[in-house]
Amino acid sequence: MIELKVPDIGDFKDVEVIEVLVKPGDTVAADQSLITIESDKASMEIPSSTAGVIKEIKVKVGDKINQGTLIATAEGGDAKAPAPAAAVPSEATPAPEVAVASAGPTPVAPVGGRGGSIEVAVPDIGDFKDVEIIEVLVKVGDTVAADQSLLTIESDKASMEIPSSAAGVVKELKVKVGDKVNKGSPIATLEGQGAAPAPQAASAPSPESAPKAAVAPADVPAAVSAPASAPALAPPAIVAATTDQTIPHASPSVRKFARELGVDLNRVKGSGAKDRITQEDVQAFVKAALAGGGATTAASPGTMATSSGFGAGWPAWPSLDFAKFGATETVALSRIKKISGPNLARNWASIPHVTQFDEADITELEDFRKSANEAYAKKKDPAKVTMLAFVMKACVSALKQFPAVNSSLDGDGANLILKKYYHLGFAADTPNGLVVPVIRDVDQKGVAEIAKETAELAAQARAGKLGPAAMQGASFTISSLGGVGGTFFTPIINAPEVAILGLSKSDFKPKWDGKTFEPRLILPLSLSYDHRVIDGAQAARFTTYLAEVLSDMRRVLL
Repeated sequence: MIELKVPDIGDFKDVEVIEVLVKPGDTVAADQSLITIESDKASMEIPSSTAGVIKEIKVKVGDKINQGTLIATAEGGDAKAPAPAAAVPSEATPAPEVAVASAGPTPVAPVGGRGGSIEVAVPDIGDFKDVEIIEVLVKVGDTVAADQSLLTIESDKASMEIPSSAAGVVKELKVKVGDKVNKGSPIATLEGQGAAPAPQAASAPSPESAPKAAVAPADVPAAVSAPASAPALAPPAIVAATTDQTIPHASPSVRKFARELGVDLNRVKGSGAKDRITQEDVQAFVKAALAGGGATTAASPGTMATSSGFGAGWPAWPSLDFAKFGATETVALSRIKKISGPNLARNWASIPHVTQFDEADITELEDFRKSANEAYAKKKDPAKVTMLAFVMKACVSALKQFPAVNSSLDGDGANLILKKYYHLGFAADTPNGLVVPVIRDVDQKGVAEIAKETAELAAQARAGKLGPAAMQGASFTISSLGGVGGTFFTPIINAPEVAILGLSKSDFKPKWDGKTFEPRLILPLSLSYDHRVIDGAQAARFTTYLAEVLSDMRRVLL
Protein backbone atom coordinates (compact mmCIF):
# COMPACT_ATOMS: atom_id res chain seq x y z
CA MET A 1 0.00 0.00 0.00
CA ILE A 2 1.35 3.41 -1.02
CA GLU A 3 0.47 6.72 0.59
CA LEU A 4 0.03 9.58 -1.88
CA LYS A 5 0.77 12.89 -0.17
CA VAL A 6 0.89 16.55 -1.13
CA PRO A 7 4.44 17.37 -2.32
CA ASP A 8 6.25 20.65 -1.77
CA ILE A 9 3.88 23.39 -2.98
CA GLY A 10 6.03 26.35 -2.08
CA ASP A 11 4.68 28.99 0.28
CA PHE A 12 1.05 27.93 -0.04
CA LYS A 13 -0.59 27.17 3.32
CA ASP A 14 -4.06 25.80 4.07
CA VAL A 15 -5.02 25.70 0.41
CA GLU A 16 -8.55 24.59 -0.41
CA VAL A 17 -9.31 21.46 -2.44
CA ILE A 18 -11.75 22.52 -5.16
CA GLU A 19 -11.82 19.33 -7.21
CA VAL A 20 -11.05 15.64 -6.66
CA LEU A 21 -10.07 14.17 -10.01
CA VAL A 22 -10.01 10.44 -9.13
CA LYS A 23 -12.11 7.95 -7.18
CA PRO A 24 -11.50 4.58 -5.49
CA GLY A 25 -10.86 1.91 -8.07
CA ASP A 26 -9.28 4.26 -10.61
CA THR A 27 -5.93 3.27 -12.07
CA VAL A 28 -3.59 6.25 -12.10
CA ALA A 29 -0.23 6.81 -13.77
CA ALA A 30 2.74 8.49 -12.19
CA ASP A 31 2.33 12.28 -12.41
CA GLN A 32 -1.39 11.97 -13.15
CA SER A 33 -3.35 14.74 -11.41
CA LEU A 34 -5.24 13.64 -8.31
CA ILE A 35 -6.79 16.85 -7.01
CA THR A 36 -7.00 20.53 -7.87
CA ILE A 37 -6.30 23.12 -5.19
CA GLU A 38 -6.84 26.84 -5.27
CA SER A 39 -5.68 29.86 -3.30
CA ASP A 40 -6.76 33.46 -3.80
CA LYS A 41 -3.90 33.83 -6.31
CA ALA A 42 -3.66 30.63 -8.31
CA SER A 43 -4.88 27.10 -8.82
CA MET A 44 -2.78 23.99 -9.38
CA GLU A 45 -3.18 20.29 -9.92
CA ILE A 46 -1.46 17.92 -7.48
CA PRO A 47 0.02 14.85 -9.24
CA SER A 48 0.42 11.31 -8.05
CA SER A 49 3.94 10.28 -7.01
CA THR A 50 3.49 6.79 -8.42
CA ALA A 51 1.35 4.55 -10.58
CA GLY A 52 -1.24 2.30 -8.98
CA VAL A 53 -4.89 1.65 -8.16
CA ILE A 54 -6.65 4.10 -5.83
CA LYS A 55 -7.92 2.31 -2.73
CA GLU A 56 -9.11 5.18 -0.56
CA ILE A 57 -9.48 8.94 -0.96
CA LYS A 58 -8.47 10.83 2.17
CA VAL A 59 -9.59 14.33 1.16
CA LYS A 60 -12.77 15.91 -0.16
CA VAL A 61 -13.78 19.14 -1.84
CA GLY A 62 -13.52 22.00 0.65
CA ASP A 63 -10.73 20.49 2.74
CA LYS A 64 -7.64 22.60 3.49
CA ILE A 65 -4.30 20.95 2.76
CA ASN A 66 -0.58 21.63 3.17
CA GLN A 67 2.67 19.92 2.22
CA GLY A 68 2.57 16.35 3.48
CA THR A 69 -1.22 16.07 3.72
CA LEU A 70 -2.35 12.55 2.84
CA ILE A 71 -4.43 12.58 -0.35
CA ALA A 72 -5.09 8.91 -0.99
CA THR A 73 -3.79 5.39 -0.60
CA ALA A 74 -2.97 3.29 -3.63
CA GLU A 75 -1.90 -0.26 -4.36
CA GLY A 76 0.77 -1.21 -6.86
CA GLY A 77 3.59 0.66 -8.63
CA ASP A 78 6.82 1.95 -7.20
CA ALA A 79 6.81 5.23 -5.36
CA LYS A 80 9.16 7.86 -6.62
CA ALA A 81 11.67 9.39 -4.31
CA PRO A 82 11.26 12.21 -3.75
CA ALA A 83 7.65 12.97 -4.66
CA PRO A 84 7.32 15.18 -7.70
CA ALA A 85 6.72 18.87 -7.27
CA ALA A 86 3.20 20.09 -7.65
CA ALA A 87 2.14 21.20 -11.10
CA VAL A 88 2.84 24.82 -11.82
CA PRO A 89 -0.11 27.02 -10.84
CA SER A 90 -2.41 27.19 -13.77
CA GLU A 91 -4.22 30.46 -13.36
CA ALA A 92 -5.50 33.04 -10.97
CA THR A 93 -9.22 32.59 -10.66
CA PRO A 94 -10.03 36.07 -11.93
CA ALA A 95 -7.04 36.00 -14.22
CA PRO A 96 -6.75 36.17 -17.99
CA GLU A 97 -7.65 33.56 -20.59
CA VAL A 98 -4.47 31.48 -20.26
CA ALA A 99 -3.25 31.34 -16.70
CA VAL A 100 0.42 31.86 -16.24
CA ALA A 101 2.99 31.32 -13.54
CA SER A 102 6.17 33.32 -13.75
CA ALA A 103 9.37 31.30 -13.56
CA GLY A 104 12.14 32.92 -11.56
CA PRO A 105 15.17 34.15 -13.47
CA THR A 106 18.57 32.54 -13.33
CA PRO A 107 21.46 34.95 -12.71
CA VAL A 108 23.73 35.37 -15.67
CA ALA A 109 26.88 37.46 -15.47
CA PRO A 110 27.39 39.83 -18.36
CA VAL A 111 30.28 39.14 -20.66
CA GLY A 112 32.77 41.93 -20.85
CA GLY A 113 31.47 44.04 -17.97
CA ARG A 114 28.25 45.85 -17.17
CA GLY A 115 27.61 47.01 -20.71
CA GLY A 116 28.68 43.76 -22.44
CA SER A 117 26.75 40.85 -23.93
CA ILE A 118 24.47 38.84 -21.67
CA GLU A 119 23.29 35.36 -22.49
CA VAL A 120 19.75 34.71 -21.20
CA ALA A 121 18.70 31.11 -20.72
CA VAL A 122 15.64 29.24 -19.44
CA PRO A 123 15.80 29.09 -15.61
CA ASP A 124 14.80 26.17 -13.44
CA ILE A 125 11.23 25.29 -14.47
CA GLY A 126 10.78 22.30 -12.23
CA ASP A 127 10.01 18.90 -13.69
CA PHE A 128 8.97 20.27 -17.06
CA LYS A 129 10.87 18.75 -20.01
CA ASP A 130 10.77 19.67 -23.69
CA VAL A 131 8.12 22.34 -23.15
CA GLU A 132 6.80 24.05 -26.27
CA ILE A 133 7.14 27.79 -26.87
CA ILE A 134 3.72 29.16 -27.80
CA GLU A 135 4.64 32.85 -27.93
CA VAL A 136 7.77 35.00 -28.21
CA LEU A 137 7.03 38.31 -26.48
CA VAL A 138 10.02 40.38 -27.65
CA LYS A 139 11.95 40.96 -30.85
CA VAL A 140 15.45 42.02 -31.81
CA GLY A 141 16.00 45.66 -30.91
CA ASP A 142 13.55 45.72 -27.99
CA THR A 143 14.75 47.10 -24.67
CA VAL A 144 13.81 44.75 -21.83
CA ALA A 145 13.92 45.17 -18.08
CA ALA A 146 15.11 42.58 -15.61
CA ASP A 147 12.29 40.10 -14.91
CA GLN A 148 10.38 41.21 -18.03
CA SER A 149 8.77 38.23 -19.77
CA LEU A 150 10.55 37.08 -22.94
CA LEU A 151 8.44 34.13 -24.03
CA THR A 152 5.51 31.93 -23.02
CA ILE A 153 5.78 28.15 -22.75
CA GLU A 154 3.01 25.64 -22.24
CA SER A 155 2.73 22.03 -21.17
CA ASP A 156 -0.43 20.00 -20.68
CA LYS A 157 -0.43 21.12 -17.04
CA ALA A 158 0.32 24.81 -17.12
CA SER A 159 1.49 27.86 -19.03
CA MET A 160 4.23 30.11 -17.78
CA GLU A 161 6.14 33.16 -18.89
CA ILE A 162 9.93 33.02 -18.85
CA PRO A 163 11.48 36.28 -17.60
CA SER A 164 14.75 37.95 -18.52
CA SER A 165 17.57 37.54 -16.02
CA ALA A 166 18.94 40.97 -16.90
CA ALA A 167 18.07 44.33 -18.40
CA GLY A 168 19.33 45.31 -21.82
CA VAL A 169 18.64 45.46 -25.55
CA VAL A 170 17.77 42.25 -27.41
CA LYS A 171 20.54 41.63 -29.93
CA GLU A 172 19.67 38.07 -30.98
CA LEU A 173 16.74 35.70 -30.41
CA LYS A 174 17.70 32.05 -30.32
CA VAL A 175 14.21 30.54 -30.14
CA LYS A 176 10.97 30.72 -32.08
CA VAL A 177 7.36 29.65 -31.63
CA GLY A 178 7.11 25.86 -31.70
CA ASP A 179 10.62 25.19 -30.32
CA LYS A 180 10.94 22.86 -27.31
CA VAL A 181 12.97 24.16 -24.38
CA ASN A 182 14.37 22.87 -21.10
CA LYS A 183 16.28 24.35 -18.19
CA GLY A 184 19.35 26.08 -19.58
CA SER A 185 18.10 26.40 -23.16
CA PRO A 186 19.43 29.69 -24.63
CA ILE A 187 16.74 32.28 -25.26
CA ALA A 188 18.45 35.48 -26.35
CA THR A 189 21.57 37.61 -26.27
CA LEU A 190 21.23 41.01 -24.61
CA GLU A 191 23.50 43.99 -24.53
CA GLY A 192 22.93 46.20 -21.53
CA GLN A 193 23.06 46.78 -17.84
CA GLY A 194 23.91 43.37 -16.44
CA ALA A 195 22.17 40.62 -14.56
CA ALA A 196 19.33 41.15 -12.16
CA PRO A 197 19.38 39.82 -8.59
CA ALA A 198 18.50 36.18 -8.85
CA PRO A 199 15.45 34.98 -6.97
CA GLN A 200 15.26 31.21 -6.77
CA ALA A 201 13.12 29.74 -9.52
CA ALA A 202 10.03 28.03 -8.24
CA SER A 203 7.44 25.78 -9.77
CA ALA A 204 4.73 27.68 -7.94
CA PRO A 205 4.55 31.42 -7.38
CA SER A 206 4.22 32.81 -3.89
CA PRO A 207 0.74 33.92 -2.87
CA GLU A 208 1.92 37.51 -2.90
CA SER A 209 2.74 37.43 -6.61
CA ALA A 210 -0.25 37.01 -8.85
CA PRO A 211 0.39 35.15 -12.10
CA LYS A 212 0.88 37.20 -15.22
CA ALA A 213 -1.47 36.80 -18.13
CA ALA A 214 -0.42 35.37 -21.42
CA VAL A 215 -1.90 37.16 -24.39
CA ALA A 216 -4.67 35.12 -25.89
CA PRO A 217 -6.57 35.79 -28.08
CA ALA A 218 -8.24 36.67 -27.63
CA ASP A 219 -5.48 38.24 -27.69
CA VAL A 220 -7.30 39.54 -28.77
CA PRO A 221 -6.16 39.02 -30.69
CA ALA A 222 -8.29 39.09 -32.86
CA ALA A 223 -9.37 43.58 -38.26
CA VAL A 224 -7.03 46.19 -39.28
CA SER A 225 -5.31 49.37 -40.23
CA ALA A 226 -2.52 50.63 -42.30
CA PRO A 227 -0.80 53.96 -41.85
CA ALA A 228 -3.36 56.62 -41.22
CA SER A 229 -3.22 57.72 -44.84
CA ALA A 230 -3.03 54.20 -46.18
CA PRO A 231 -6.04 51.91 -46.55
CA ALA A 232 -6.65 48.87 -44.50
CA LEU A 233 -8.03 45.45 -45.10
CA ALA A 234 -11.21 43.76 -44.03
CA PRO A 235 -11.11 43.05 -40.29
CA PRO A 236 -11.31 39.56 -38.96
CA ALA A 237 -13.26 40.16 -35.79
CA ILE A 238 -10.29 39.14 -33.77
CA VAL A 239 -10.14 40.51 -30.30
CA ALA A 240 -13.63 41.94 -30.14
CA ALA A 241 -15.10 38.47 -30.23
CA THR A 242 -13.37 37.43 -27.03
CA THR A 243 -12.45 40.47 -25.00
CA ASP A 244 -15.88 41.11 -23.56
CA GLN A 245 -16.28 37.57 -22.27
CA THR A 246 -15.71 36.44 -18.70
CA ILE A 247 -12.73 34.24 -17.92
CA PRO A 248 -13.69 30.56 -17.87
CA HIS A 249 -12.73 28.65 -14.72
CA ALA A 250 -10.78 25.59 -15.85
CA SER A 251 -7.41 23.92 -15.41
CA PRO A 252 -4.68 24.07 -18.09
CA SER A 253 -5.26 20.46 -19.11
CA VAL A 254 -8.96 21.17 -19.67
CA ARG A 255 -8.10 24.35 -21.58
CA LYS A 256 -5.76 22.40 -23.84
CA PHE A 257 -8.39 19.69 -24.36
CA ALA A 258 -10.95 22.36 -25.31
CA ARG A 259 -8.55 24.05 -27.73
CA GLU A 260 -7.87 20.74 -29.46
CA LEU A 261 -11.62 20.31 -30.00
CA GLY A 262 -12.15 23.93 -31.06
CA VAL A 263 -14.45 24.66 -28.11
CA ASP A 264 -14.77 28.12 -26.56
CA LEU A 265 -14.84 27.57 -22.79
CA ASN A 266 -16.85 30.77 -22.35
CA ARG A 267 -19.80 28.84 -23.76
CA VAL A 268 -19.40 25.79 -21.49
CA LYS A 269 -21.18 25.53 -18.12
CA GLY A 270 -18.99 24.03 -15.43
CA SER A 271 -20.25 21.29 -13.11
CA GLY A 272 -17.27 21.27 -10.74
CA ALA A 273 -16.70 23.15 -7.53
CA LYS A 274 -17.27 26.89 -7.94
CA ASP A 275 -18.63 26.17 -11.45
CA ARG A 276 -15.21 24.87 -12.52
CA ILE A 277 -15.24 23.35 -16.02
CA THR A 278 -14.14 19.72 -16.16
CA GLN A 279 -13.11 17.58 -19.10
CA GLU A 280 -16.46 15.82 -18.87
CA ASP A 281 -18.22 19.18 -19.24
CA VAL A 282 -16.30 19.84 -22.47
CA GLN A 283 -17.12 16.38 -23.80
CA ALA A 284 -20.81 16.81 -22.95
CA PHE A 285 -20.83 20.22 -24.61
CA VAL A 286 -19.37 18.84 -27.83
CA LYS A 287 -21.87 15.98 -27.88
CA ALA A 288 -24.75 18.42 -27.41
CA ALA A 289 -23.32 20.77 -30.04
CA LEU A 290 -22.97 18.03 -32.62
CA ALA A 291 -26.56 17.05 -31.88
CA GLY A 292 -27.63 20.63 -32.50
CA GLY A 293 -28.08 21.69 -28.90
CA GLY A 294 -24.77 23.32 -28.04
CA ALA A 295 -22.81 26.38 -29.03
CA THR A 296 -19.26 27.44 -29.48
CA THR A 297 -17.51 30.35 -31.09
CA ALA A 298 -14.67 28.45 -32.68
CA ALA A 299 -14.86 25.89 -35.43
CA SER A 300 -12.33 23.99 -37.46
CA PRO A 301 -12.47 24.30 -41.26
CA GLY A 302 -14.56 21.17 -41.39
CA THR A 303 -17.20 22.40 -38.94
CA MET A 304 -18.94 25.61 -39.87
CA ALA A 305 -20.00 27.79 -36.96
CA THR A 306 -23.70 28.60 -36.84
CA SER A 307 -25.88 30.88 -34.76
CA SER A 308 -26.29 28.01 -32.35
CA GLY A 309 -22.57 27.65 -32.45
CA PHE A 310 -20.98 24.40 -33.56
CA GLY A 311 -21.23 22.25 -36.70
CA ALA A 312 -23.80 22.67 -39.42
CA GLY A 313 -23.68 19.08 -40.59
CA TRP A 314 -21.33 19.82 -43.47
CA PRO A 315 -18.95 17.17 -44.82
CA ALA A 316 -15.49 17.09 -43.29
CA TRP A 317 -12.92 19.49 -44.74
CA PRO A 318 -11.17 17.65 -47.63
CA SER A 319 -7.63 16.53 -46.89
CA LEU A 320 -5.61 15.81 -50.02
CA ASP A 321 -2.02 14.96 -50.84
CA PHE A 322 -1.48 17.94 -53.13
CA ALA A 323 2.09 16.81 -53.87
CA LYS A 324 0.57 14.23 -56.22
CA PHE A 325 -0.40 17.04 -58.56
CA GLY A 326 2.78 19.10 -58.45
CA ALA A 327 5.32 20.89 -56.28
CA THR A 328 4.01 22.33 -53.01
CA GLU A 329 5.26 24.32 -50.05
CA THR A 330 3.76 24.35 -46.56
CA VAL A 331 3.77 27.72 -44.77
CA ALA A 332 2.49 28.04 -41.20
CA LEU A 333 -0.30 30.54 -40.63
CA SER A 334 0.58 33.45 -38.39
CA ARG A 335 -0.77 33.43 -34.85
CA ILE A 336 -3.17 36.26 -35.69
CA LYS A 337 -4.59 34.38 -38.67
CA LYS A 338 -5.02 31.22 -36.61
CA ILE A 339 -7.00 33.22 -34.06
CA SER A 340 -9.03 35.24 -36.57
CA GLY A 341 -9.94 32.36 -38.90
CA PRO A 342 -12.50 30.63 -36.63
CA ASN A 343 -13.99 33.98 -35.65
CA LEU A 344 -14.38 35.01 -39.28
CA ALA A 345 -16.02 31.69 -40.09
CA ARG A 346 -18.36 32.05 -37.13
CA ASN A 347 -19.31 35.63 -37.96
CA TRP A 348 -19.92 34.89 -41.64
CA ALA A 349 -21.97 31.78 -40.90
CA SER A 350 -23.94 32.99 -37.87
CA ILE A 351 -24.76 36.59 -38.89
CA PRO A 352 -27.24 37.13 -41.77
CA HIS A 353 -25.06 39.52 -43.76
CA VAL A 354 -26.42 41.97 -46.29
CA THR A 355 -24.20 44.59 -47.96
CA GLN A 356 -25.50 47.98 -49.05
CA PHE A 357 -23.39 49.73 -51.72
CA ASP A 358 -23.33 53.48 -52.18
CA GLU A 359 -21.08 56.33 -53.33
CA ALA A 360 -20.03 59.60 -51.74
CA ASP A 361 -18.89 62.69 -53.64
CA ILE A 362 -15.78 63.82 -51.74
CA THR A 363 -14.44 66.31 -54.27
CA GLU A 364 -14.69 69.36 -51.97
CA LEU A 365 -13.69 67.34 -48.91
CA GLU A 366 -10.49 66.13 -50.59
CA ASP A 367 -9.65 69.70 -51.67
CA PHE A 368 -10.15 70.86 -48.09
CA ARG A 369 -8.02 67.99 -46.75
CA LYS A 370 -5.15 68.91 -49.04
CA SER A 371 -5.36 72.61 -48.20
CA ALA A 372 -5.43 71.82 -44.48
CA ASN A 373 -2.28 69.72 -44.76
CA GLU A 374 -0.58 72.45 -46.77
CA ALA A 375 -1.45 74.94 -44.04
CA TYR A 376 -0.01 72.61 -41.38
CA ALA A 377 3.15 72.18 -43.45
CA LYS A 378 3.64 75.96 -43.77
CA LYS A 379 3.43 76.26 -39.99
CA LYS A 380 5.85 73.32 -39.69
CA ASP A 381 3.15 71.48 -37.78
CA PRO A 382 3.61 67.69 -38.06
CA ALA A 383 -0.17 67.15 -38.08
CA LYS A 384 -1.48 65.42 -41.18
CA VAL A 385 -5.21 65.05 -41.81
CA THR A 386 -6.37 61.83 -43.47
CA MET A 387 -9.58 60.94 -45.27
CA LEU A 388 -10.14 58.15 -42.72
CA ALA A 389 -10.34 60.76 -39.96
CA PHE A 390 -13.04 62.67 -41.85
CA VAL A 391 -14.95 59.42 -42.48
CA MET A 392 -14.84 58.63 -38.75
CA LYS A 393 -16.36 62.00 -37.88
CA ALA A 394 -19.01 61.52 -40.56
CA CYS A 395 -19.78 58.03 -39.23
CA VAL A 396 -20.39 59.40 -35.73
CA SER A 397 -22.94 61.83 -37.16
CA ALA A 398 -24.64 58.96 -39.03
CA LEU A 399 -24.57 56.66 -35.98
CA LYS A 400 -26.32 59.33 -33.93
CA GLN A 401 -29.01 59.58 -36.59
CA PHE A 402 -29.38 55.77 -36.77
CA PRO A 403 -28.61 54.43 -33.24
CA ALA A 404 -29.45 50.81 -34.15
CA VAL A 405 -26.26 50.70 -36.25
CA ASN A 406 -24.30 51.51 -33.07
CA SER A 407 -25.69 48.58 -31.10
CA SER A 408 -25.31 44.89 -30.25
CA LEU A 409 -27.67 42.00 -29.62
CA ASP A 410 -27.62 40.53 -26.13
CA GLY A 411 -26.60 36.94 -25.50
CA ASP A 412 -30.13 35.61 -26.01
CA GLY A 413 -30.73 37.66 -29.13
CA ALA A 414 -33.92 39.02 -27.60
CA ASN A 415 -32.81 42.55 -26.78
CA LEU A 416 -30.87 45.29 -28.52
CA ILE A 417 -28.18 47.10 -26.53
CA LEU A 418 -27.94 50.68 -27.81
CA LYS A 419 -24.51 52.16 -27.11
CA LYS A 420 -24.21 55.77 -26.05
CA TYR A 421 -20.50 55.88 -26.82
CA TYR A 422 -18.73 56.09 -30.17
CA HIS A 423 -15.57 53.97 -30.16
CA LEU A 424 -14.62 53.23 -33.77
CA GLY A 425 -12.36 50.38 -34.81
CA PHE A 426 -10.31 50.59 -37.98
CA ALA A 427 -8.71 47.69 -39.79
CA ALA A 428 -4.90 47.73 -39.71
CA ASP A 429 -2.72 45.62 -41.98
CA THR A 430 0.36 44.18 -40.25
CA PRO A 431 3.09 41.75 -41.36
CA ASN A 432 1.42 39.02 -39.28
CA GLY A 433 -2.18 39.67 -40.25
CA LEU A 434 -5.08 41.98 -39.57
CA VAL A 435 -5.87 43.67 -36.27
CA VAL A 436 -8.44 46.28 -35.23
CA PRO A 437 -7.19 49.20 -33.12
CA VAL A 438 -9.94 51.30 -31.56
CA ILE A 439 -10.23 55.10 -31.42
CA ARG A 440 -12.27 55.96 -28.34
CA ASP A 441 -14.78 58.80 -28.00
CA VAL A 442 -14.51 59.88 -31.63
CA ASP A 443 -17.44 62.23 -31.06
CA GLN A 444 -15.31 64.24 -28.62
CA LYS A 445 -12.20 64.58 -30.83
CA GLY A 446 -11.23 66.77 -33.73
CA VAL A 447 -10.22 65.47 -37.15
CA ALA A 448 -6.52 66.27 -36.64
CA GLU A 449 -6.51 64.48 -33.27
CA ILE A 450 -8.21 61.43 -34.77
CA ALA A 451 -5.70 61.33 -37.65
CA LYS A 452 -2.77 61.51 -35.22
CA GLU A 453 -4.18 58.73 -33.05
CA THR A 454 -4.89 56.42 -36.00
CA ALA A 455 -1.33 56.90 -37.24
CA GLU A 456 0.12 56.07 -33.81
CA LEU A 457 -2.05 52.98 -33.32
CA ALA A 458 -1.34 51.74 -36.85
CA ALA A 459 2.42 52.10 -36.22
CA GLN A 460 2.11 50.15 -32.97
CA ALA A 461 0.13 47.44 -34.76
CA ARG A 462 2.76 47.04 -37.48
CA ALA A 463 5.50 46.85 -34.83
CA GLY A 464 3.58 44.17 -32.93
CA LYS A 465 3.29 46.36 -29.83
CA LEU A 466 -0.44 46.92 -29.81
CA GLY A 467 -1.85 45.80 -26.46
CA PRO A 468 -5.18 43.98 -26.06
CA ALA A 469 -6.77 47.04 -24.40
CA ALA A 470 -6.20 49.05 -27.58
CA MET A 471 -8.34 46.58 -29.55
CA GLN A 472 -11.35 46.38 -27.24
CA GLY A 473 -14.69 48.11 -27.00
CA ALA A 474 -15.40 49.15 -30.60
CA SER A 475 -19.05 49.92 -31.33
CA PHE A 476 -18.57 50.21 -35.12
CA THR A 477 -15.69 49.31 -37.45
CA ILE A 478 -14.31 50.80 -40.66
CA SER A 479 -12.26 48.76 -43.12
CA SER A 480 -10.45 50.77 -45.79
CA LEU A 481 -8.98 49.36 -48.98
CA GLY A 482 -8.59 52.76 -50.58
CA GLY A 483 -4.84 52.65 -50.99
CA VAL A 484 -4.92 49.15 -52.50
CA GLY A 485 -7.64 49.45 -55.12
CA GLY A 486 -10.95 47.92 -56.06
CA THR A 487 -14.43 49.34 -56.30
CA PHE A 488 -16.71 47.60 -53.78
CA PHE A 489 -16.35 44.62 -51.42
CA THR A 490 -18.36 42.82 -48.72
CA PRO A 491 -16.60 43.20 -45.34
CA ILE A 492 -17.43 40.67 -42.62
CA ILE A 493 -19.11 42.10 -39.52
CA ASN A 494 -16.91 42.18 -36.44
CA ALA A 495 -19.18 40.52 -33.83
CA PRO A 496 -20.67 41.57 -31.47
CA GLU A 497 -21.09 44.70 -33.61
CA VAL A 498 -23.99 44.76 -36.07
CA ALA A 499 -22.41 46.64 -39.00
CA ILE A 500 -19.09 47.44 -40.66
CA LEU A 501 -18.26 50.07 -43.26
CA GLY A 502 -15.93 49.27 -46.15
CA LEU A 503 -14.12 52.03 -48.05
CA SER A 504 -12.71 51.37 -51.52
CA LYS A 505 -10.43 53.45 -53.75
CA SER A 506 -11.81 56.87 -54.64
CA ASP A 507 -11.71 57.79 -58.32
CA PHE A 508 -12.93 60.50 -60.65
CA LYS A 509 -16.19 59.83 -62.46
CA PRO A 510 -18.30 61.99 -64.78
CA LYS A 511 -21.39 63.23 -62.95
CA TRP A 512 -24.31 65.06 -64.59
CA ASP A 513 -25.01 68.42 -62.97
CA GLY A 514 -28.16 69.11 -65.00
CA LYS A 515 -26.33 70.83 -67.85
CA THR A 516 -23.12 68.95 -68.44
CA PHE A 517 -20.94 66.14 -67.15
CA GLU A 518 -18.43 67.21 -64.53
CA PRO A 519 -15.50 65.17 -63.13
CA ARG A 520 -16.13 64.39 -59.47
CA LEU A 521 -14.06 62.42 -56.95
CA ILE A 522 -16.23 59.50 -55.84
CA LEU A 523 -15.64 57.31 -52.75
CA PRO A 524 -17.27 53.82 -52.92
CA LEU A 525 -19.01 52.75 -49.70
CA SER A 526 -19.86 49.16 -48.68
CA LEU A 527 -21.97 48.75 -45.53
CA SER A 528 -22.37 45.15 -44.36
CA TYR A 529 -25.09 44.87 -41.73
CA ASP A 530 -26.81 42.28 -39.53
CA HIS A 531 -30.26 41.81 -41.04
CA ARG A 532 -31.63 40.67 -37.67
CA VAL A 533 -31.12 44.22 -36.40
CA ILE A 534 -31.03 46.48 -39.46
CA ASP A 535 -33.41 46.24 -42.40
CA GLY A 536 -32.60 47.23 -45.95
CA ALA A 537 -34.38 50.58 -45.90
CA GLN A 538 -32.57 51.62 -42.72
CA ALA A 539 -29.21 50.60 -44.17
CA ALA A 540 -29.88 52.58 -47.36
CA ARG A 541 -30.86 55.63 -45.32
CA PHE A 542 -27.66 55.29 -43.29
CA THR A 543 -25.37 55.22 -46.33
CA THR A 544 -27.34 57.99 -48.04
CA TYR A 545 -26.98 60.21 -44.99
CA LEU A 546 -23.29 59.30 -44.65
CA ALA A 547 -22.69 60.23 -48.30
CA GLU A 548 -24.44 63.54 -47.76
CA VAL A 549 -22.24 64.35 -44.75
CA LEU A 550 -19.05 63.46 -46.64
CA SER A 551 -20.11 65.70 -49.51
CA ASP A 552 -20.62 68.59 -47.06
CA MET A 553 -18.94 68.13 -43.67
CA ARG A 554 -20.77 71.17 -42.32
CA ARG A 555 -23.65 68.77 -41.66
CA VAL A 556 -21.79 67.36 -38.64
CA LEU A 557 -22.37 70.73 -36.95
CA LEU A 558 -26.16 70.39 -37.19
